[in-house]
Amino acid sequence: MAGMARTVRHEIEAAEHETLSSFAAQAERTKGRASPEEPCPLRTDFQRDRDRVIHLCKSFRRLAGKTQVFLPATGDHLSTRLTHTLEVSQIARTIARALRLNEDLTEAIALGHDLGHTPFGHVGERGLDEAYRQYVPGAGFRHYEQSLRVVDLLERDGQGVNLTWEVRDGIVNHAKGLTDLTHRLDGPEPATLEGKVVRWSDRIAYLNHDLDDARRAGVLAIDDVPPGVLAVLGSTHGERITRIVGSVIEHSREKPYLEMDREIAGAMDALKDFLYDNVYSQRATMRHPESRGVRIVQELFRLYVEEPVAAPFLRPHERELPVEERARRAADFVAGMTDRYACDQYVRRFIPTPRGEFPLLDE
Repeated sequence: MAGMARTVRHEIEAAEHETLSSFAAQAERTKGRASPEEPCPLRTDFQRDRDRVIHLCKSFRRLAGKTQVFLPATGDHLSTRLTHTLEVSQIARTIARALRLNEDLTEAIALGHDLGHTPFGHVGERGLDEAYRQYVPGAGFRHYEQSLRVVDLLERDGQGVNLTWEVRDGIVNHAKGLTDLTHRLDGPEPATLEGKVVRWSDRIAYLNHDLDDARRAGVLAIDDVPPGVLAVLGSTHGERITRIVGSVIEHSREKPYLEMDREIAGAMDALKDFLYDNVYSQRATMRHPESRGVRIVQELFRLYVEEPVAAPFLRPHERELPVEERARRAADFVAGMTDRYACDQYVRRFIPTPRGEFPLLDE
């Protein structure tokens, strides 16, 4: 099959030339991989990257066991890091298809964007960042950088999965943190429009499902949301997604950048600020299971750095590595844990209770 003059991949690439926007990334013109590979006869490079994230990355499977904001154990229908990833992918693909961008590239970036996230959501990330800086000042931990490290260096027992430059760029540049959402996204990061689509889709997804989760968990009611936000975005999940996504598509057609209605962008920023004040910051400071995840992450990290013999990821001859390298390895190991595995390791090391009981996570 590989020797055929014209393969299925060639047909797909030809169709991209004919159907995609002039602003879309085309698989045939990829900047390539760090380690060149023989092309697949059936799939484009971006399709291969999507498949590698799903089939080769154990970190992708572990997303099902990682908290988004609320511990999944506290409710059957609360978001996990995996359901968040799937929602980002769905939203991003809808936008990419409507704008005639490369849907395969968009999907590959979306599926890989959170592979480096810690257990216990963003409170776990902040906890690991604080602990890491105590040993390596100026280093710190950022989940988007860790996601790139996962696909480049950690998966497949240190071989990585050798993704294309465009997918790697979209992964490492997807995060916006708590910065406001300008109505136009035309800056230098990410480099492709597909990466920009994922960046906005990430926020669209988490604002809506975090609001729904907060309601399901009894933390707030829909009437608590500023009425101006609901008037602009809609009072239901479906209304909000439809209006936001529709605005992006309407204002971004045949443009080399993404744009949305100013009023909708402002309402999204107001919703983000509301959730930060009433959900995110509260979960990090009050005596909640999520905030107690910080203690688990930090104490495990310190144990592995200060007592190398307790670190299962270090071989005997590696226990004398400099503290900076031990901290780097410990951060990789702790960040890769699911919530349950982190609890299990904490109980084993610090709490003399039967295995399987996690008193720190009880209300």
